[in-house]
Amino acid sequence: MSQLYLAQPEQQQQLEWLDGGTLGILLDGRATDGQLMVGRFDVAEGEAPPYHKHTREDEVFLLIKGTALVWYDDQEYELAEGGIVFLPRNVPHAYRITSKKADLLMINTPAGIEGMFREAGRDKATPRPEGFTITPDPAAAERYGSVIVGPPR
Repeated sequence: MSQLYLAQPEQQQQLEWLDGGTLGILLDGRATDGQLMVGRFDVAEGEAPPYHKHTREDEVFLLIKGTALVWYDDQEYELAEGGIVFLPRNVPHAYRITSKKADLLMINTPAGIEGMFREAGRDKATPRPEGFTITPDPAAAERYGSVIVGPPR
C-alpha cells in the first residue's frame, strides 16, 4: 500500500553523474511502493548517456531549462525548453544536451532503475575519491534492465 512520502530538497539524495553533472533522486521505489522513480538532472552541454533501451520501465523526460537532441529508434528530434518526451520500454533512445546548462526531470515507471544510478554515480554526501569518474557500466546497466546498444550520440 502506498502512503504519503514528502522529502524537502535537503533530504533528496544528490549523485555526481556524467561529465560532472548532478542527479537528484526525488522519489525512488522505496517511497512509491515500486511504482515510479523521479530524478532531476543538472547537467552541462554535451552530457550524453550511451544509446540504450530499458527492458523494465517506460521513461519520461521534461526539459525544464535548456535544449537537447533526442534519439528514438534511430530518429533524431530536437527538444526545446519546456518540451517533454515519452520513451516506451524496449525502444533504443538517447539524448545530448545542446545548451550550456540543462535542468531535466526524469520519470521512470515502474521504479528500480535508480539502483543503476546509485551504483554508477557517487553520493555527493560522501567524500570524493581522488581520480573518481563516472563511467557507464554495461554489466551494471543490464542488472537494472537497461541494455547499452551503442555509444553516446
